[in-house]
Formats: sequence, C-alpha cells, structure tokens
Amino acid sequence: MNQHEPMKSYQTQLGQYRIKNIKNTIAIASGKGGVGKSTVAVNLAVILAQTGLSVGLLDADIYGPSIPLMLNLKQKASIQAEKYKPLEKYNVQLMSIGFITEFSQALIWRGPMLAKSLIHMLDKTAWPCLDILIIDLPPGTGDIQLSLVQKIPLTAAIVVSTPQAVATIDADKAIQMFHKTNVHVLGLIENMATHTCTACGHEENIFGDKGLATLSKNYNLPLLGKLPLDKNIQTGGELGEPTAIWQNSELANLWHKIALKALEEMQTLPI
Repeated sequence: MNQHEPMKSYQTQLGQYRIKNIKNTIAIASGKGGVGKSTVAVNLAVILAQTGLSVGLLDADIYGPSIPLMLNLKQKASIQAEKYKPLEKYNVQLMSIGFITEFSQALIWRGPMLAKSLIHMLDKTAWPCLDILIIDLPPGTGDIQLSLVQKIPLTAAIVVSTPQAVATIDADKAIQMFHKTNVHVLGLIENMATHTCTACGHEENIFGDKGLATLSKNYNLPLLGKLPLDKNIQTGGELGEPTAIWQNSELANLWHKIALKALEEMQTLPI
C-alpha cells in the first residue's frame, strides 16, 4: 500500500502543544501486561512505514523495554548536540531506554521519576520530521501511565487486549483513563483471538469467543482487527523480524488491514 497524500496534524489532548518535528502521536496501550502490546506497536510502526509515511517508535516501557530485543538491536544511541540520535530499522526511527542503559540492568525508579525520565527522553531525542510517532506505553492504568497521558501530547490511542475477561476488564480501565484525559481512542485490537491447529487446521477461540465485542459496543469503538495466536509472531519477534515485513503472508496482510483502518479512523479526528 502507498501513501500519496501528506499526513495532516490532528489535535492532541493538550491543545496546540506538540513535540518538535512530530505531526501525530499514537499511544499503544493495554490495561494488563502480556497481551502483545509491544508486538502490536512494533508491527504497526513497520507497516505504517511501508505506506510511505515517516514513522517513529518510542519504547516507553522503561521497566521492561522490548523494542531492542524484538528488532534485534544491540547498539546504543549516540549523542549529538546534547540529544540522542534515534536508531533506525525497517525505515522506522527508534528510541528506547534499552538504547541508553544495559538491556539486563534493573531500573529501580519510583513512579514520578520514571514518568519524568520518559518525558526527558522523548524531549531529548533528535527526532526527524515524523508523520506519526508510535508510543509503546507501559502496561496498566496507574500513576505512571496517567502522568504520561497527562503530559505527553497524544493525537489518539489504540487499546490492545486478549479475549479473556481478566484482560478485557483491564482494557476497559485503559479506555476510561483515555476518556477522562480527553485522549481519543482510535479503536481496539484483539490479540490471540483464535488458534489454528497446524495438524488438522481446526480453528478455535481458546481464550473465549466474546473477546472485545462488548467493549466495542459499550464505547462505540471500532475493532481495528483480530490477530491469531500464532507461533510465527513470537518467532519473528525473537529473530528481530516482525511479521509485518513478511511480504504476501497472511499475518502481513492482517497488519496491512489494521494499519489502513487506523489511518481511516485518524481522518475523522479534529485538525
């Protein structure tokens, strides 16, 4: 897919305040960890870059930065003119605490310090001109997440969840957090929605068949897409090869459709 029209700058919850050089910021959030939020953030950034958009990805999960591992990046970010220079892979500009500290180093920071350091990292990164910056938020809806949502100008958010009730309950809380802070929610992504047996081809909703349908209906939010429980997604992440780059594959086509739907939803936002 190709992007021909210039990307517009849409309003954020903080009015006219924007991050320098960045037209739009999209937060990828989940109420609970382990639902595939970072996988969605990486693949969505990669597939959006394939449309011709200029895209960045900020790994804001300081306690558990996943982006270096999922993109197989071991080098550190260099500093030029007192700013971090983003790394680049698959035409995506990348920044993570994992590019500054040792990947295995434990960070024992309190919430306020963590939020402050994230905002500092965002501000002190020499981002080139970007149409979209994807921000992979830490999981949850506590003080850290609330501080980030209140201080970082966000164009919109996408909420990721698996179908289990224990996950969708927390996804509901994430939606409420965004609504209370006036951040528009573009839609929902259901991960691990189905599993297909590789031996017989039988497809099953092993985590339940209701999924995010109730949340979608209750909040009048579009379901941007459903992703299967597929070993290839995990394998690709460990190899540093997100499935969005697997041309003509079923998974790449799914990412393609999700990206298109997200871009369509963005066009309904106020400018």
